Amino acid sequence: MSEQSKNFEQSLSRLDEIVKRMERGDVPLQEALQLFEEGTGLVASCNQLLDEAELKVVQLTKGADGNPQETVFTDE
Repeated sequence: MSEQSKNFEQSLSRLDEIVKRMERGDVPLQEALQLFEEGTGLVASCNQLLDEAELKVVQLTKGADGNPQETVFTDE
């Protein structure tokens, strides 16, 4: 499964595993670098997913009657 196909929760869970493992301090340098690289990729992926979610939420606006009104989401 590629990093992009993982959902937010899976990515966050894996990132948590990486942090805990590195915090123990018993990871060899080469493996630590690989874990760090994977972690930075996961952070970027999570940030992108959060940005997309934020865009969708922002597009929910109040209509003239004060009730939430959804606007069309365009992927520009």
